[in-house]
Amino acid sequence: MSFKALILRDEKVVQTSAYHDVVAAHADGLKFWVELDEKTEETDRLLCEVLKIHPLAIEDVWNDIGIPKVEDFVDYVLLVMHGIHEEEKGSEHPISLAELDMVIGRNFLITHASDERVCAVAPVLIEVQRNGRLLKKGPAYVAHAIVDRLINEYVPVVDKFEVAITKTEEQILEGKTSKSSHLTMRKILKIKRSLQMLRRTTINQREILHRLARAEFDEIPRDLVPFFRDVYDHFARVTELVDSYRELTSGLLEAHFSIRGEQMNEIMKRLTVISTIMLPLTLIAGIYGMNFEFMPELHWLHGYYFALGLMVCVAAGVIMFFKAKRWL
Repeated sequence: MSFKALILRDEKVVQTSAYHDVVAAHADGLKFWVELDEKTEETDRLLCEVLKIHPLAIEDVWNDIGIPKVEDFVDYVLLVMHGIHEEEKGSEHPISLAELDMVIGRNFLITHASDERVCAVAPVLIEVQRNGRLLKKGPAYVAHAIVDRLINEYVPVVDKFEVAITKTEEQILEGKTSKSSHLTMRKILKIKRSLQMLRRTTINQREILHRLARAEFDEIPRDLVPFFRDVYDHFARVTELVDSYRELTSGLLEAHFSIRGEQMNEIMKRLTVISTIMLPLTLIAGIYGMNFEFMPELHWLHGYYFALGLMVCVAAGVIMFFKAKRWL
């Protein structure tokens, strides 16, 4: 099945996958929604010959263009958005983005999701099947319902970054990362990379929602504009959170380097103290280790104990000096 369509006929929503049903509905001026599954000759003919979609718009529908966009083709609007979903634990990226393409016409809506894990389409599809109220209002209302769900899915995923950042920050401040510094570094960089990817998308997507909220397109009814404005406000909060978490992650990285540097300085300090104590002891051992024949101390009865006592006194004197200077 290359597509499925919901057609509003006689106040009822009829589901079909037949090409000729969609052609007839479009010819009769009925409102319908087509969810594309895969690219076939039939779907290309439907888009190009029946709905008169521009070839460039068709290319954007089938290809993952990577960035959100909105483009007005006079008779319809091409809207490219990105949904978010969490990856399984242990994956290289905690989140991934999936493209959702929509063509909003006066009596039709075309949607295509590059990843079936984008959950915004399926719930709205079920809702329209159960109650055709949205489709009766117009395709733009169905598109708004999809976009609204798409944006709402960002909030719980983005909020989890705060939990991850807070947990990592506590581990760093409590010194629990000293034995696994490389793992902590990888975790911070993974969060930062995901937030950077998310920021590139959210900035463009926020601008698209802003344009929809300003009523720039004739295909969006005036009474629907306040609802898009509400979606824009919600997504603006998401964008602000992403920017805030990026700053927190940068601060987290600096804190990690700072604490690791402090730990390294403490280690070097201890090694320096040990070396300083051992240096005069090595000097004494070197002097009395010389094998000259006429060294008077070599024939002392208690010379060995004298050398050991001298070493202890020197070591104690160095330690007392360090403590007096508060270096220990």
